[in-house]
Amino acid sequence: MKKLFLAAFAVFAFASVNAQEFKAGISGGLPIGDAGDLATFAIAVDLGYLFDVSEDFQVGPAVGFQHNFGEEINGFELDDVQFVPVTAAGRYAVSEEFTLGADLGYAVGINDGNDGGFYYAPRAQYSVSDALDIVVAYRGVSADGGSWNVITAGVEFGL
Repeated sequence: MKKLFLAAFAVFAFASVNAQEFKAGISGGLPIGDAGDLATFAIAVDLGYLFDVSEDFQVGPAVGFQHNFGEEINGFELDDVQFVPVTAAGRYAVSEEFTLGADLGYAVGINDGNDGGFYYAPRAQYSVSDALDIVVAYRGVSADGGSWNVITAGVEFGL
């Protein structure tokens, strides 16, 4: 019990020294390239916990869920494709309103036959208010023999 208390105290002490921010976002997107031949639309949900490294730079862990709706070809409905990206996130504030960033990690494939792969998501965001950003991202999953790419637009909330 004593170790648990000391560990919790250390986490809260570190958190109070370094500013942090919990982020949640939702986006809609269009599959492109090979993914565009197999899916019609994508929805992505993201959660991240970012720490200030400097006044303009933040890093932290992020996780998400991406659902791609299967295309219908010649009356045959293709299966939906889902990923759970587990990433490291980085954000750089270019100005008060404009931020560039990237999420890098691994996207776990959820549906049958989907092994997942290396995940990358460069992004740009515009701050509407202290708690709301508009985000545009290019999300890609590189796996053996191909890639799955989606361009998304959505909103991110600072909690």
